[in-house]
Amino acid sequence: MAENVEPGQIVALELTPSPALALAPSNLPPPVVASTWTNRFTETWVSLIRWSQSNGFGSFQRISPATTPTYALTTSNGVLVIRADNLTARWNGLELRLGFAPQMIDNRPFVHRLDLQKNILPLINSTIVSDKTNRVIVIDPGHGGGDAGTRSIFDHRYEKEFTLDWARRLEKLLVTNGWRVVLTRTNDREVALTNRVAVAERENADLFLSLHFNSSYPDREQTGLETYCLTPVGMPSSLRRGFEDDSTRAFVNNAYDAQNLQLAVRLHRMLLKVNGSMDRGVRRARFLTVLRGQNRPAVLLEGGYLSNPKEARLIADPAHRQRLAEAVAKALMPPTEIRVEKLVNGNATKTNESSASDRPPTEPKNEQ
Repeated sequence: MAENVEPGQIVALELTPSPALALAPSNLPPPVVASTWTNRFTETWVSLIRWSQSNGFGSFQRISPATTPTYALTTSNGVLVIRADNLTARWNGLELRLGFAPQMIDNRPFVHRLDLQKNILPLINSTIVSDKTNRVIVIDPGHGGGDAGTRSIFDHRYEKEFTLDWARRLEKLLVTNGWRVVLTRTNDREVALTNRVAVAERENADLFLSLHFNSSYPDREQTGLETYCLTPVGMPSSLRRGFEDDSTRAFVNNAYDAQNLQLAVRLHRMLLKVNGSMDRGVRRARFLTVLRGQNRPAVLLEGGYLSNPKEARLIADPAHRQRLAEAVAKALMPPTEIRVEKLVNGNATKTNESSASDRPPTEPKNEQ
């Protein structure tokens, strides 16, 4: 941050791009993470137009009337669309939640420095899934035993059953593609959240993936996919669910902020091909214990709403869970081609490139 800046002062900073980011294997020493951030960082804003021009990231255009200022940044790796005073951004058409709503200053769009560092740069920079041999992934089927998770409004089966089936199907697919796969549970038993983290540490895993299904009961309308990774230090979370959200806290997994987001976006995009347009976005959360202590890229997937009759019926179908598993497996394979999306009339278009088992049927989720 610039020196001699008073709280509340708007500062336009020019940042240089970081090197291409890859999903780092866990046996490498993690980067150093700052233990605290000052409040002044939340008052630091960057001119997105000036920054993109000075770093040669591509063309920038306004794509909406003055009443709703919306801008698109077209880069070699994709298209970013932001809207003033709106936390929801789009990356290649995919919904992404920012930490801070972009601001219009002197009729130009400014974004928060943390969003630039932790959300925008990791997406602009290319990434690959490591193709090293003996890759290790820990798959965490959410819930189990007395912790049944939420309950399907369609057939009254519990989340714990669906997550285990999804994990087993994914395990088979990944093993055939060269992964060594470890499940945090292989049957209907309860596993402490800290023990799920310990499994990944014991196995020296390269990636950690936690599988869940969602609920908004008694609301039956909510539907769609959500993908979560840990909130960067200094940034507010997209989801709190009543838990404290101390933005000054740093966790082990914050060393992998960029890789987490890159992995989350890859997974989320593939899963959307299974459920169509039901996109609830890539989000950040700080209360998820299974993510915070991970010394590796880690993501939590919510594969649909068991409180929505239509989606619950889909989730009950083994063929649908197989498609979910295939989508995740495909996302974890090294890409064979680059797919980008070009802006057409303002829209991104694709080119060739802890719950008890006796709780109400579909009680809202409260993961930790």
